[in-house]
Amino acid sequence: MIKILFICHGNICRSTMAQFVFQDMVNKAGLSDRFHVDSAATSREEIGNPPHHGTVRKMQEVGVPVLPHRARQMTKKDYQTYDYLIGMDAWNIRNMQRIAGGDPDGRICMLLDFTDRAGEEIADPWYTGNFDVTYRDVKEGCEGLLSKLTAQIY
Repeated sequence: MIKILFICHGNICRSTMAQFVFQDMVNKAGLSDRFHVDSAATSREEIGNPPHHGTVRKMQEVGVPVLPHRARQMTKKDYQTYDYLIGMDAWNIRNMQRIAGGDPDGRICMLLDFTDRAGEEIADPWYTGNFDVTYRDVKEGCEGLLSKLTAQIY
């Protein structure tokens, strides 16, 4: 089983969106038994809160199921538990490496690294208010990730 943890600052917008989108893609591909997908935050600011209403609204708009979720912070143990720890921007990556104590196994990366836009960041809709652009980028990243991982499975 491939274990993936999507991570953003608060775990209510981008990382939950990526979790829901990727899980939906995995389910539709008939691969739900091959993946464990979750999300977390680098900060403690939103711990215990549900996904942001903008994320929920966008998921409903595009027909992606919203899963039960409460924000939690990434832990050092997550680094050993998950095969891929996927951040949304460079600030997330720095904080993820700090929490994990480094990245000796190369498990930490950004979501758009699985696309032709490697190194680019996914904007935080908490600040931009634009959940459409965030969704477009998250979907693109998740499609690239699933393509890479299914190639490894088969």
